[in-house]
Amino acid sequence: MIYRSKAPLRIGLAGGGTDVSPYCDLHGGAILNATISLYAYAHIEPIHQQEIVLEAADRKEILHYPADQLLPLDGRLDLLKGVYNRIKQDYGLPAGKGFKLQTFVDAPAGSGLGTSSTLVVAVIGVFAEMLKLPLGEYDIARYAFDIERKYLELAGGRQDQYAATFGGVNYMEFYAHDKVIVNPLRIRSEYLRELENNLVLFYTASNRESAAIIKEQQKNVHEKRETPIEAMHQLKEQSRWMKEALLTGRINEIGEILDFGFKQKRKMAANISNPLIEEIYDTAKKSGASGGKISGAGGGGFMVFYCPGNTRYRVIDALSEFEGEVKQYTFTKSGLLSWSV
Repeated sequence: MIYRSKAPLRIGLAGGGTDVSPYCDLHGGAILNATISLYAYAHIEPIHQQEIVLEAADRKEILHYPADQLLPLDGRLDLLKGVYNRIKQDYGLPAGKGFKLQTFVDAPAGSGLGTSSTLVVAVIGVFAEMLKLPLGEYDIARYAFDIERKYLELAGGRQDQYAATFGGVNYMEFYAHDKVIVNPLRIRSEYLRELENNLVLFYTASNRESAAIIKEQQKNVHEKRETPIEAMHQLKEQSRWMKEALLTGRINEIGEILDFGFKQKRKMAANISNPLIEEIYDTAKKSGASGGKISGAGGGGFMVFYCPGNTRYRVIDALSEFEGEVKQYTFTKSGLLSWSV
């Protein structure tokens, strides 16, 4: 028997950063995001050897360990090891049974599409499929958050685990004590098609270490710095504007809403933007985009631009002068999927 799972990556459209503690614990956060047809995949296949084989196929990295022991957290495939260790501790695994856990992600780490958290969700999903664990969507998302943020102590927010698990277009609310409310949005299909047509997803070919940016953002809140905190308040409000625009079909307002958010996000931490990002953003706007954003924590990775009318083609042509690439995608309705063959 082979066990498989896949979970979708996401585009954050508004409110980014307000899902990070301590801001959401003190003020409440709100984010609007949408999952897309880029995925993290996980597969488990039993093997005859009494060993655990971990393979990140996209990174061309393979590790071998004896079965029936916790795996060392040493910086090598720690996301996979973290899920394995917690599953072993919390639910148990068949003694003396070896298997190969293979993963693949459609976007590079640090690209701003929630790759790390989505991978954790996919790996939990494949273990849940193998062990027949009775975990619901909130259970899996919360478990992924707990493994990544608390067990592995990796800095970050809460939206990615819930987006990957639930899928679709969601307005998410974040509160103290890790409380999260996922509100699926019923957007008319023609509005969603127009949004999909007009959003250009551009990979800048420069990845970043999100942890440093997030830690600075957290420090700014701890030290009660007025400008970053006010920017987060405005981004939370931006998520509400985005929700209203999508639900009521005011799609061509989205570029201006994104542009407002881009200006606010730069105030949250020093390295969210840089000269390359600014040059790409200015080029896209001069070519017809009405607004855009950096995906994820910032500093690099993917950017998103709203291109009204038929300006997407001019924008794509203008962006070709940079080393990055435009990535094709569609919105997805489903979140984590698991199955056996």
